[in-house]
Amino acid sequence: MKKLRAGIVGCGGIANAKHLPAMEKCGLYEVVAFCDIIPEQAQETKEKFGSSDAKVFTDYRELVKEDLDVVYVTTPNRSHSEISIAAMEAGKDVMCEKPMARTYAETEKMLETAKRTGRVLNIAYQNRYRPDSTYLKEMCKNGEMGDIYFAKAHALRRRAVPTWGVFLNEEEQGGGPLIDIGTHALDLTLWMMDNYEVASVTGAVFHKLSQQTDQGNAFGNWDPEQFKVEDSAFGFIRMKNGALIELESAWALNTLDVDEAKTSICGTKAGADMKDGLRINRIHHNTQTVEIPDLSGGGVAFFAGEEKSAADVEQELFYHIVVDGQEQIVKPEQAAVVTRVLEAIYRSAESGETIYFD
Repeated sequence: MKKLRAGIVGCGGIANAKHLPAMEKCGLYEVVAFCDIIPEQAQETKEKFGSSDAKVFTDYRELVKEDLDVVYVTTPNRSHSEISIAAMEAGKDVMCEKPMARTYAETEKMLETAKRTGRVLNIAYQNRYRPDSTYLKEMCKNGEMGDIYFAKAHALRRRAVPTWGVFLNEEEQGGGPLIDIGTHALDLTLWMMDNYEVASVTGAVFHKLSQQTDQGNAFGNWDPEQFKVEDSAFGFIRMKNGALIELESAWALNTLDVDEAKTSICGTKAGADMKDGLRINRIHHNTQTVEIPDLSGGGVAFFAGEEKSAADVEQELFYHIVVDGQEQIVKPEQAAVVTRVLEAIYRSAESGETIYFD
């Protein structure tokens, strides 16, 4: 099979731990260009994952001029939009890390560019490709849940604040746990409901634990002086059809109810959650039942029966979207709604008012 010539902009943790290993594993990409504002980081990543003639850049504007098929945008959130737009304008298809951008206005510019240039814009919400996610999505598509009118998006950590990179920098990231891990939980929930028609958003954001010195953090102590983003955030999202979503996100919260990148949904025919593996609850023969699907034997919607992580599946799907015109699972228009809701939670928390959508 033809290999796609790929360039990576942003040679930090998400590129080195997720995208590049999966790209190497599937054998469908040749990474020929690496860019980072820290040249040593780009060079180290090139030596680990690059082709023999791969080039190193410190300016993404130079990288997108290269003979590339695809560009991966794995930088802090602040630059997702500008780099993705530059790559599409240069005739490259784009894989952009989540969230799509910091603001809805930035996502609108990305969508306009993708439409005008005809380039692929794929957003890296890889949790959709987990076996539990694909199984539950098939149930939802088949109408087995009925009308889903209440859901929860779970992204709670007890004490697991990331202390590396720019995670604590509001200017670079646009926020903290809400935009970092809450985005995955909300994406899963909206996807299961197949409902992107938002009526209003009410949010609350807390800075309650960030200044503590007795931290017990899983990743080692954070620097309170550098902790400029929220430590937890919560939102209530009312849809135009009357459905309601509760979104909970935290890097640091005094709770034992810890879940990340999970959803709980309640429909008129059945409910489901991912609290202890995927659990389906329903009434059967006038009896309350709980079903726990055995997802170890394959049979999921993507690449059934093969040992692949969600990140592996993501890379193979992106390849077939670009090369074969396969339909995107993560549509950029959907990812833009996620960003709009997250932004509305921050705006609501700041103003103390409900944010109404058009």
